[in-house]
Amino acid sequence: MSDLYNVDVSLWSERQAELLRRRAVGELVNEAELDWPNIAEEIVSLATSERSRLRSHIWTVLEHLIKLQACPAMDPPRGWRASIRYARRDIKRTLKHSPSLRSAVSRLIVEETPDALEYVAAAMSDYGEQPRVDFASLKFTEDQVVGDWFPVD
Repeated sequence: MSDLYNVDVSLWSERQAELLRRRAVGELVNEAELDWPNIAEEIVSLATSERSRLRSHIWTVLEHLIKLQACPAMDPPRGWRASIRYARRDIKRTLKHSPSLRSAVSRLIVEETPDALEYVAAAMSDYGEQPRVDFASLKFTEDQVVGDWFPVD
């Protein structure tokens, strides 16, 4: 089964899931067919993927909150607001599916804010735009990122 894992992880997953379902209801299965080391790796990978998804959605909210506060552009804000709403929806879905990640939200905001600030500063520089606010002054709370808060225009 380890060979199949290296060739077709999707087919491997389906077969492993079927074997595990059969075993769960008491059916005897060939233990050699259960690829325990890779099953464990995939379970860890799932947790990592959920955390990464949450981080990505938080980064999107931060990026667009920063743009709303710093960019002098007049037309894009509606799109940025829509993007924030979508990302917040996805954060809520991720937290509903994996509520244990709720405790990581504040830390992820702190970790992602410097990169988001750097990215927005570079993007504005590419367009020759000067920020309306000092980037160093921009900090965001969990409620601002996950809730329905928007900066005042």
